[in-house]
Amino acid sequence: MDDVRWLSAEEQEIWRAYLSATVAFSAHIDRQMRQDSGMPMAYYEILVRLSEAPHRRLRMSELADVSLSSRSRLSHAVAALERNGWVERRPADGDRRGWVCALTEDGYAALAAAAPGHVTTVREHIFDVLTPEQLQSLRDIGEAISAGLRTECAAARAEDEAGADACDS
Repeated sequence: MDDVRWLSAEEQEIWRAYLSATVAFSAHIDRQMRQDSGMPMAYYEILVRLSEAPHRRLRMSELADVSLSSRSRLSHAVAALERNGWVERRPADGDRRGWVCALTEDGYAALAAAAPGHVTTVREHIFDVLTPEQLQSLRDIGEAISAGLRTECAAARAEDEAGADACDS
């Protein structure tokens, strides 16, 4: 343990401020989404990603990647979204192993109904409290952290795929 680069007192404060802000905001926006629209933030993110995709559909593996979810977690979420009638899963064209998730009209309507509350919460707690310079720094910080985790995240996805069945579900 002698080679551990321990955090300085200032680094410890920065880490705790970052962690406190991200955990508190994540909990707040998830609570807001559940109260206002009856769906957790993770479901909203899946619906958003599908709404932005060509023909409002994505392969399950692509949807897992863009929604930053493991395939198993995504599969459970999609099953719940299917029960609500918000998405449909079907075999991928020309690929017996692959599955596609498609946003239904009811799903698009649920997304459209949830979006105003979501955007208002994001605006009030991020964009309205930070200066333009802080917002640019926040973007830069997010991109740097994401880039630094890219290799580890790719390895985790590969492990997830190795443990999954031979299909994209």
